Amino acid sequence: MVTESPRAAASSADELLGQVRTLRQDADLMGAYARRLLATAAALGCCPAAPEWSRATLEQQAAACATAAEQLRTAAAALFAHVRG
Repeated sequence: MVTESPRAAASSADELLGQVRTLRQDADLMGAYARRLLATAAALGCCPAAPEWSRATLEQQAAACATAAEQLRTAAAALFAHVRG
């Protein structure tokens, strides 16, 4: 049976924790993108020259970003739980 040395196990855990941090950062970015898209949609809603479809399209994209952020946070939490296992 092959076993992993404590040093290699710690290194693997550190790598996974790095991925957890990256997932959390990506989730924060997606959340920020969602807020920016909603702000743009609101601004375009006040602009008579903006196409009618622009606000709804931006709101849909914002919702997709918010969903992605939630999924990334869920993935980060699951990976963190696995590492702490």
